[in-house]
Amino acid sequence: MDCIKPPSSESTRTKISKTFSKCIHPQTPSRFSPNPKLKTLSEELNISLKDIKSEPKLTRIKSQKFNSGDLIQQEQATKNRAAKEALIAKLFASLSSIKAAYAELQNAQFPYNNDAIQSADESLVSELSVLSELKHKYLNKCLDLPPPHVTQLLAEIQEQQSNIKTYEITMKQMELKMDQKDSEISELQKNLEEITRTNKSLERRLNASGVLNPLANNLSLKDSNQCHFIRVLHYALRSLRHFVKQLVREMEAKNWDINLAAKAIEPNTVFVKPKHKIFALESYVSQVMFDGFNHHNFSLPDEGTKQPTKQFLFDLFKKLQSVTASQIFTQNPRYPFGKFLRLKYLKAIHPKMECSFFGNLDQRKVVSSGAFPATEFFSLFAEMCRRIWLLHCLAFSFDPPAVAFQVKKRCRFSEVYMESVAGEDEIISGEVTASFTVVPGFKIGKTVVQSQVYLSPVRR
Repeated sequence: MDCIKPPSSESTRTKISKTFSKCIHPQTPSRFSPNPKLKTLSEELNISLKDIKSEPKLTRIKSQKFNSGDLIQQEQATKNRAAKEALIAKLFASLSSIKAAYAELQNAQFPYNNDAIQSADESLVSELSVLSELKHKYLNKCLDLPPPHVTQLLAEIQEQQSNIKTYEITMKQMELKMDQKDSEISELQKNLEEITRTNKSLERRLNASGVLNPLANNLSLKDSNQCHFIRVLHYALRSLRHFVKQLVREMEAKNWDINLAAKAIEPNTVFVKPKHKIFALESYVSQVMFDGFNHHNFSLPDEGTKQPTKQFLFDLFKKLQSVTASQIFTQNPRYPFGKFLRLKYLKAIHPKMECSFFGNLDQRKVVSSGAFPATEFFSLFAEMCRRIWLLHCLAFSFDPPAVAFQVKKRCRFSEVYMESVAGEDEIISGEVTASFTVVPGFKIGKTVVQSQVYLSPVRR
């Protein structure tokens, strides 16, 4: 009987190891095709990870497909907006062209130019047609314009050209008006010069003749008042200023420095304007002429004659106002007026001044001898003296007599007793003082005639 041998331990271990190996590493037999429904765990995990990774891509693709419609709408809206902007630019360019064409049409009418009018009319009609065409395109939403940026650029160029054309037309019109104004100014200047020459001639004749009576001849002493005195005062001051102007003309003709002359008379005065220096010369002549005005004989040498009555002085005034200075002087050289004339001339006109003006002292010698020099310069001086003499006669015919007063230098300005001789030309801010008196003031009873002064700022 055969004996059953127990399996050996080595073979037993081999079988066990193979069994575990198959369990741990299963293998599909090559003769069977793999079942697609059967997936290992690792494959299932791989598929899940791929789905997770690919899901955002799918989302982006879907969102891109979803937003593509909005992008198309935005692009279309942008194109429409650009087309409208181009249309507006072309519209404004067309309006500028119409404006230029209309300006050209107006310019061609004055002076009249038929060819230019027709050309401007055609341009105006053409631009209106373009404007009408743009209107129809906008209403029909048919904006078949070139690329918007090109249209805008061309429209801007067209607008600039139209503006330049309009400015050129306007400039031509302004130049034409300037030429017309220049012609008018030249004509007015000629007229002014002619009128000035005529006025000077008339004034010279009136001042020389003395026929211009300040008051009526039938005026009585009891009817005379302050208004008559003021009228005669202005009558005298016109002659004084006329003589001063003649004096300045003589100085300028002999190349005198008017600035030095004014500075010699009023050394501490600062003049606001150069033309105000004539006030210093006027002040000098006025001081000489009105010196002694408050004396009944005008400070002439007293020859023991009685003081004349007021009626006598008033009658003398009426008589002398219609007689020339030369007639008074030549008829009776020893008359007080003749003495007054000789005294004032020798005091006002310095020998050096007379020699500079006339080259000699012959006129001075003639006056000293009691004769009347037949020169325009002395005639103007004599007429000034006659009018101031008349003013003195009228002043002492009042009861009480009218007296002259002079404002002290650097006296604070008072509108009651002073007025600015320069008027609106003398604009000084702050407190002002009287730099010097140009024409004295007068007091007639309770009435004050203001003194004319030149003002300057207060010195601190």
